Amino acid sequence: MKKIFKLLTIMMISLLVIACGEKKESGKIKVTTTLNYYTNLIEEIGGDKVEVTGLMKEGEDPHLYVATAGDVDKLQNADLVVYGGLHLEGKMTEIFDNLSNKYILNLGEQLDKNLLHKENENTYDPHVWFNTKFWAIQAQAVKDKLAEISPENKEYFESNLQAYLKSLDEATEYIQAKINEIPEESRYLITAHDAFAYFAEQFGLQVKAIQGVSTDSEIGTKQIEDLATFIVEHKIKAIFVESSVNHKSIEALQEAVKAKGGNVEIGGELYSDSMGDKENNTETYIKTIKANADTIANALK
Repeated sequence: MKKIFKLLTIMMISLLVIACGEKKESGKIKVTTTLNYYTNLIEEIGGDKVEVTGLMKEGEDPHLYVATAGDVDKLQNADLVVYGGLHLEGKMTEIFDNLSNKYILNLGEQLDKNLLHKENENTYDPHVWFNTKFWAIQAQAVKDKLAEISPENKEYFESNLQAYLKSLDEATEYIQAKINEIPEESRYLITAHDAFAYFAEQFGLQVKAIQGVSTDSEIGTKQIEDLATFIVEHKIKAIFVESSVNHKSIEALQEAVKAKGGNVEIGGELYSDSMGDKENNTETYIKTIKANADTIANALK
């Protein structure tokens, strides 16, 4: 019996040594994220030093997303957990509060609350990635956290960050040039839910939406009727559906405009709470926000 126990002990130690050796050999930081925007950001800054698992895929709505047991396991076993905060992943708040991981990065906490849009006493508009200046701050925070976990790769992360910030500056200039193509009197961005306020503020648009900042809020007939009246009065050419939100509310708005004697087109699909994919050449944050600018400008100019 003692021999069997001794043999089992040796086998267990051997397996542990092998496992540790494999981890040491890979040397990668295991990161679990929520939105695919964050997945992409980690990949851009972390490069080949990270192994990223994103919980939410293309088209997922973070406001309504409910974590599975498998998701919780991925979060608990990560070296680093990255999420948006600001009540973006509203149905996962308790999970984040109970995580015991050593390294957790709440991206919303990296921003000055005085610069954010306050919804009520305790909540802010969480769609901060649509302001590229905010995104740059969060990219810096990602770099700092990765360097804290793996200080030997600090210069590598810094180099990736600087290259990324340069691309981000170029994207910002591209977007502004696109929005500038739209006549000032036509710069109205009408969407299903209020996800684009930071984008509108940065690039010079006026934004209106059927729902508030969360798709978890109810849609009333009066909201649609009032917005339809606004569209008719301002002769707005186009309204937009979103990739992660049901299109029915925008279609209902279009019908309400027609009932009032107006005419408004659906100008295309915008990426709001989720990036796109390779098929549509929107598989990165930068490609996604540039595609949004193209869609908006083409429909409104």
